[in-house]
Parts: sequence; C-alpha cells; structure tokens
Amino acid sequence: MAYQRLQVGRALGVIPSDTINIPNVAAVATSGTTTNASGPPGVLLADSTKNFPELGVKVGDIVVAGNDIYTVTGLVGTNYVEISGSTSVSSGVSYTIYSQADNPSNGCTLYVGLAGNLTVQTVGGDVVQFTGVPTGSFIPVHVLKVMSTGTDAQNIVALW
Repeated sequence: MAYQRLQVGRALGVIPSDTINIPNVAAVATSGTTTNASGPPGVLLADSTKNFPELGVKVGDIVVAGNDIYTVTGLVGTNYVEISGSTSVSSGVSYTIYSQADNPSNGCTLYVGLAGNLTVQTVGGDVVQFTGVPTGSFIPVHVLKVMSTGTDAQNIVALW
C-alpha cells in the first residue's frame, strides 16, 4: 500500500488575507517588539531600536505583528515603517518583517488544525476552495495565499 510521506524543515502559522501572501519564512529581515508609535502621522510600525533602511526593509515586504499581517508601503526616517491597514501597531507587540520584495515565497503545503472550509490561491494563480476540510488534514497543493474570504478553518500552518 502506498502512502504519502511529508517531510518539512520550516513552519509558520498562517494569517489569512485576501491581499497578502504567506511570507517566505526563510527571508526574515528583522524582528523585535514595537515601541511608541506616536511618530509621524500615518499607519505605522515603530521600533526605536531599529534602523529599518539599514536592515534592508523595503516596500512590498511583509510584516507579521501579533495576530495581524501587513505589507510595507513605505519607510519614514529610520525607526518607522508605513504599513497597509487602518491603524498603527500598538507599543509592546512582537513583530517580524519578511523580506518579500527580494525573496518572494515559492509556495508551501498547508496543515489544517481545526476543520472548516479553506480558500487558497495556488502558485499558478488559481483561487480554489476546499470544502469541509477535516481537522488534522494536509493540503498537498503549492499555496501562496490563504484567503480570509471563504476560509473558516483555523490553526492553519504553512510548511516548507
């Protein structure tokens, strides 16, 4: 009897988004904890201990801050990153910035921790909904994005 053998070396919890891809876990530009965001006006992530331009942070990079995901839309000075969204990241939140501008993801396999529907965008650009995915399932498709629209499965993990 044949069986599928899955061996992975990296994993990352997935934050579903209709607009932002799953970040390339191998391309961390920097990480830290946010400091006071009362800087220039705008939607910002602030860290007074970092020099984001020197660290190579660029427009298009992906930011995971707490349980939220953003795209870098600009740099303001050395300690501020403009991000997509409508509110600044509060002080004291752990974040990681993934260098996607230079190191885009080439797709991953998914593990679904809690049952539900799962809508994904494949590396080929197809948007597909997997209906009724059982708890503890692997989705053996190269996925770039888990869409928030049409996804109610939870505890999804990206595997490389």
